[in-house]
Amino acid sequence: MSLEYPEDLKYLDTHEYVRLEGEIATIGISAFAIDQLGDIVFLELPEVGDALTKGEVMGTVESVKAVEELYAAVSGTVIERNDAIVAAPEQLAADPYGEGWLLKVRVANLNDLDDALSAAEYRQQVEGDA
Repeated sequence: MSLEYPEDLKYLDTHEYVRLEGEIATIGISAFAIDQLGDIVFLELPEVGDALTKGEVMGTVESVKAVEELYAAVSGTVIERNDAIVAAPEQLAADPYGEGWLLKVRVANLNDLDDALSAAEYRQQVEGDA
């Protein structure tokens, strides 16, 4: 499988990605993480209106292999949740950077992404010299 790393995203070393548009962050899981997890069977995500704190657990993703925690990439308030992907988590692999987003968050501090990885840095981290 050829993995994509869109250049317009910021990545966390915990495999979440962020697409920032103004003060709205769209958060999802990288294609690499989805590939490593295998078939995803369940997602637990915060509700609209919930407050997130950068670096803290915001939910879980469960696959046939494991249950992994999802971490908040930014601090802010959840303004939208992708209920379609919660209802059909197996669809995450089909379009992780498009229809497979998880949350939209109104960011409290745009500096939260200062330590996020670029696409090239993330690719290097997960693929190494491969």
